[in-house]
Amino acid sequence: MLLSLVLHTYSMRYLVPAAVMMGAAPTYVLAWGAWRVLSALLPARLYREVDDRLYTLYQSMVLFFFENYTGVQVIIYGDLPKNKENILYLSNHQCTVDWIIADMLAMRQNAIGHVRYVLKDGLKWLPLYGWYFSQHGGVYVKRSAKFNEKEMRAKLQAHVKAEIPMYLVIFPEGTRYNPEIPKVIADSQSFAEKEGLTVLKHVLTPRVKATHVAIDTMKGYLDAVYDVTVAYEGTVDHKGQRKVAPSMTEFLCKECPRVHIFIERIELKDIPEEQMYMRRWLHERFEIKDKLLIEFYDAKDSKRRNKFPGKGVHSKLSLKKTLPSLLFLGGLTASMLLTESGRKLYVKTWIYGTLIGCLWVGIKP
Repeated sequence: MLLSLVLHTYSMRYLVPAAVMMGAAPTYVLAWGAWRVLSALLPARLYREVDDRLYTLYQSMVLFFFENYTGVQVIIYGDLPKNKENILYLSNHQCTVDWIIADMLAMRQNAIGHVRYVLKDGLKWLPLYGWYFSQHGGVYVKRSAKFNEKEMRAKLQAHVKAEIPMYLVIFPEGTRYNPEIPKVIADSQSFAEKEGLTVLKHVLTPRVKATHVAIDTMKGYLDAVYDVTVAYEGTVDHKGQRKVAPSMTEFLCKECPRVHIFIERIELKDIPEEQMYMRRWLHERFEIKDKLLIEFYDAKDSKRRNKFPGKGVHSKLSLKKTLPSLLFLGGLTASMLLTESGRKLYVKTWIYGTLIGCLWVGIKP
């Protein structure tokens, strides 16, 4: 019985971080909402600067759990600039932790407050978060024929006009590469073959629309494109077959010892402007990713597996970057929950904040 209890407790290690991250959401939204109201008569630039700082506060707390709590080793290859830039971040997509990887890199450039995501449309209905991501500059898009280029272009043009710092994250595959859903992989490979494109093994055939709109709209504003390839160590079975990448829950349960991140910084002048040519360029970038991942997972020489080519640098995030945010937001949330009026406000924020948020994103593009 004691052993069962220990095993059960061990498997539930994600509950504490999940409770803190989710539990702090109403506190954060209240703080942001208060600032939104107070800043109504102030210059918009001032509102955005503080909004970025608030976002940094929350995401730093999140990174405490995904880096310091889990003890994961982050190994970076390639050229990640030390200074923040206005960039488009393109990456392969395997799991929900991929979003955290973008935060990890942005944090190392002191640019985490500038992260904005291109998200699938259904995520806008997430309680509290869906609304806030839109307010922070996120762009919700629908897939395939329902993709609304005009809406995306208009939102990005507004960002450029307002000179909003940009760390725009896009996953061009459009959905996750999941070995447990072979039909998605097979359909992607069939499409590539039909279009005369190289068939890819460890990534899906990328879609160019969102990437083209982003680069075309912000080409005079962006400094570069970061082409990022991510591999989670331990995601092969005993037969050497690819397994599903870790979910957020599994990651928080310390089931991923190392994350390998290969970065290539690409100048805008090296990217074709026409969509037809950009599509070919993007596919070629994913061919490079595929070769990197084939080497990582399938190299015949075992010494070359579980690593990318070149020198990998172990990058550890200091507690000074994350712990203060955890203590501040955790303390605010705890103090609110200690009083009856605070608890009522907390519950109402979850309920009414979600309802107002859903109404807002349902009306606004």
